[in-house]
Amino acid sequence: MDHVQGLKCMICGAEYGMDEVMYVCPKHGDEGILDVVYDYGLIGRRLTREKLAADPTDSIWRYKPLLPVEADSPVPPLQVGWTPLYRARRLAEQLGLQHLWIKDDGRNPTASFKDRASAVGVVKAMELGRDIITAASTGNAASSLSGLSASVGIKNMIFVPETAPQAKIAQLLVFGATVIAVKGTYDQAFDLCLAATKEYGWYCRNTAYNPYLSEGKKTAAL
Repeated sequence: MDHVQGLKCMICGAEYGMDEVMYVCPKHGDEGILDVVYDYGLIGRRLTREKLAADPTDSIWRYKPLLPVEADSPVPPLQVGWTPLYRARRLAEQLGLQHLWIKDDGRNPTASFKDRASAVGVVKAMELGRDIITAASTGNAASSLSGLSASVGIKNMIFVPETAPQAKIAQLLVFGATVIAVKGTYDQAFDLCLAATKEYGWYCRNTAYNPYLSEGKKTAAL
């Protein structure tokens, strides 16, 4: 993965190789969010306008050189991304805007833009040989992870506060997720998820913890 130079702490600026740390800066614990650092010169030589124009891929994976995954890594079979833009002329007039476009990410497999992050998370888990992915969520992130995980046959463990909507839990169960209801708040479910990640070696999909997931979300602007 020579197009990724490493990870950089957004608090202290410390830099790490991808094989040195998994999720956060060791100096700052769970608050030490890491940013992915790319070799944009190399990417620019590989991902040209001409190559993009000739690429028939109709998903986020047409931008694989801009994502923190191996070029030959297998990807989920579900189409994520490449969703339509609609020009909202009347709403633009009401808001006093010259141009307004709306991105319809409801076309993604689980009807959420979070599928972009989950797709990258699932690929990273497969690259690392992990057979279980976990997350703490009360809504779309959990549904997204469960749907994308099911498409490649990876188990997932979802931590939810016991007050989570039953409809959301039902959706997770339909996708085959194991749902763990926590007697407490979302923050407590999140903490328990991180503890399980460390104890059992599960791959963590929490965006506020895993530096690679926001990389998938950025494709919404491409």
